[in-house]
Amino acid sequence: MASIKQVQVTFDCAEPERVARFWCEVLGYVVPPPPEGFADWDDYDRTLPPERQGAAFACADPSGVGPRLFFQRVPEGKVVKNRVHLDVRVATGLVGEERLAVLEAECARLVALGATCERLLVADEYNESCIVMQDVEGNEFCLD
Repeated sequence: MASIKQVQVTFDCAEPERVARFWCEVLGYVVPPPPEGFADWDDYDRTLPPERQGAAFACADPSGVGPRLFFQRVPEGKVVKNRVHLDVRVATGLVGEERLAVLEAECARLVALGATCERLLVADEYNESCIVMQDVEGNEFCLD
């Protein structure tokens, strides 16, 4: 039986490049180089039929460890809560006030990039605190 070697996370969205560049900033990811023979992605995009121009964009972990993120344009808008979401792990191992301070600082940074802070989930007897957020197109994610 074959094993899975890599995972790509795909986002449906209205503006693939805008959402991809937001996630590059959140995660420290980079835009991969364009296909051979093209100076940049805009040059490549202009070779596509008009209906495919701007229809997709990607970003990748520069270390090659994390999954590639792929963003594809879809005609419909977001309607309901995501069934799958990313947890951006900025406060791993921290607890209490120290954890809250790190979460709140990262929340402020991401809000400045266009994210929305939805709510703080305060620690209880089972879980540490986290912050529920939305990216620039309303996709939910958590700061954990």
